[in-house]
Amino acid sequence: MPSVSIIIPCLNEQETIRKLLEAIHAQTFPRADLEVVIADGMSTDGTRAEITAFSDAHPDLHIAVVDNIPRSIPAALNCALKESQGEIIVRLDAHSMPYPDYIERSVADLETGLGENVGGVWEIHPGAPTWMAHAIAAAAAHPLGVGDAFYRHANRAAYVDTVPFGAFKREILALIGFFDESLLANEDYEFNARIRKSGGKIWLDPSIRSVYIARPTLAKLARQYARYGYWKWRMLRRYPETLRWRQGLPPLFVASLLGGAVLAIFLPVFWFLLAAETLIYIIVLAAIGVQSAVGQKKASLLIGLPVAIATMHITWGAGFLWSMIRGIFTHRDPERN
Repeated sequence: MPSVSIIIPCLNEQETIRKLLEAIHAQTFPRADLEVVIADGMSTDGTRAEITAFSDAHPDLHIAVVDNIPRSIPAALNCALKESQGEIIVRLDAHSMPYPDYIERSVADLETGLGENVGGVWEIHPGAPTWMAHAIAAAAAHPLGVGDAFYRHANRAAYVDTVPFGAFKREILALIGFFDESLLANEDYEFNARIRKSGGKIWLDPSIRSVYIARPTLAKLARQYARYGYWKWRMLRRYPETLRWRQGLPPLFVASLLGGAVLAIFLPVFWFLLAAETLIYIIVLAAIGVQSAVGQKKASLLIGLPVAIATMHITWGAGFLWSMIRGIFTHRDPERN
């Protein structure tokens, strides 16, 4: 039986860290062959106290905490990797809760040779008991919100560009290196891009499942997706061949709205074009809202789902464009933000 290290980036996760540790403790994989390494970005809430309390109550699960001084996700992953000892690495998130057989199935797929990095499907759950939080969770799992992000709605196994989190053998680090700390988002995608460039494969198995807790408010959702878009452009500068159609649509949409508004100042016909584009977009979102509200029997989705999807599209697109503009005018990579 191979030894497994679970690495977890963490920052102010008092509300969710215990749920994750409970899910790890409930794994069907032999606990004696498991270790958990949490890289904490110097949390200021009760996160560390929660970890200590859980560790004291469950001495049969080895849990180590290391300081993540840079306080970024890729730096946290690298800190945890350097501290870990396992032959197989399983990367999880403090907002996730893996199914009991998550590690067992991941290890089995790796050992079978199905891929160099294997992962599964997210089940998106709301981050709060509010109607908007439920709408945000629905948007984060809807194809219109996430496009062809296969890991959010797959029902069959396949080779893919990336997987959420993922499990891989430690030996691959000698071939492709660690996580890129110059990227403050999209670090998993970039890591998987290097695996694919080295000739490796990324395997998605829908029987490997985890629950992921979505952002609870529109403000937090907007910050999350603006950050994703901002750092996606930087990643694409290095790997332009990884661009997918779904990633180009939000920045094009936002650019068309901004460009149309500017042109309309000089050419009134663009007011009609801008109004038509906006109306079509609203109609499509409204139709999705109606369909989801009826299908899931949740009236809150009628308004909440279109608003959440629009927030994702616009903030991701705006973040992407802002990063691109900064890169053009500063002639260097965008600064960390």
